[in-house]
Amino acid sequence: MTAGHVQPAGAAWVHRAIGLIQADYQRSADTHLIALPLEPYRGAGIDLYFKDESTHPTGSLKHRLARSLFLYALCNGWVREGTTVVEASSGSTAVSEAYFAQLLGLPFVAVMPRSTSPEKVDLITFYGGRCHFVDNAAQVYDAARQVAADTGGHYMDQFTHAERATDWRGNNNIAQSMFSQMAHERHPVPCWVVVGAGTGGTSATIGRFIRYQMHHTQLCVAEPEGSVFSAYHRSGDATLQAPGSRIEGIGRPRVEASFIRTLIDRMIDVPDVDSLAAMHSLGRLLGRRLGPSTGTNFAAMLTLANEMRERGERGSVMSLICDGGERYQHNYHDPAWVQQHFGQLVVESPVLTRL
Repeated sequence: MTAGHVQPAGAAWVHRAIGLIQADYQRSADTHLIALPLEPYRGAGIDLYFKDESTHPTGSLKHRLARSLFLYALCNGWVREGTTVVEASSGSTAVSEAYFAQLLGLPFVAVMPRSTSPEKVDLITFYGGRCHFVDNAAQVYDAARQVAADTGGHYMDQFTHAERATDWRGNNNIAQSMFSQMAHERHPVPCWVVVGAGTGGTSATIGRFIRYQMHHTQLCVAEPEGSVFSAYHRSGDATLQAPGSRIEGIGRPRVEASFIRTLIDRMIDVPDVDSLAAMHSLGRLLGRRLGPSTGTNFAAMLTLANEMRERGERGSVMSLICDGGERYQHNYHDPAWVQQHFGQLVVESPVLTRL
């Protein structure tokens, strides 16, 4: 600091906060890229890959988003020392934001549907956060704004800011990592990248990066039942609404500002039965339990791989392991709960039967 220069009030705390987040990032390794040598796809020249985002410190893909949102809010002057941070979330984003709020010594409130898995609720409270419950997903937005107003806090609003808080051109984002890790594979530039959409932030980052790097990769969003994004992608009508998804973490009842439809080459609608069955099937192939949105991704991947095989095309298909199944022991991995909420016990994937 030069002589006579007065540092703005609170700037020292913001500088320390940014430094803490950057130090936390430096302590974290990149997530693994897992090859799935599934016959007869590999014999047909088609390779499947999953980037395992469950290995982040908070156990999900949303760790990246939460870090970006906190840095974005700090650099915009929205979060200062003592600010209560509020988020509307079905769970994983709230878990990750609770982690970063605790790192910075800030109060945190997660506004979420009552149906959110108890494991996620426990993780939020483990990181010092508080949960505010609403009856359905459509109520989280207004409730979060109200909580922020009542506490004098800041509503992080992942659904608006997810697509702009991450540097999509590179800077260690998920897309750059995926393509770098593929460099020495048989088909290093994938034909397809498959992701789900909750905020739309991940699809926006990957879609922009693909175009910026001039890759020929196409981007597919795997869409669960009850979500509005597929209809919006077809029509462009941002006023559309839908019941909302039963696959926790992806799908929305309304069109979110961070979902950029022009970046997406294809939507694949995945029935809930396929999402849950593919979750179990992939879990057996990898020897571990996975979350339901990863099952949705896997079902869409297999649809694309089957089409490629039928056309005699060779290449790779990539997707994400969004989080682990330990967060869903009392719902999606509980046969009685699945029977009650989905009307049937699903253990085998209808998509897998076409192998």
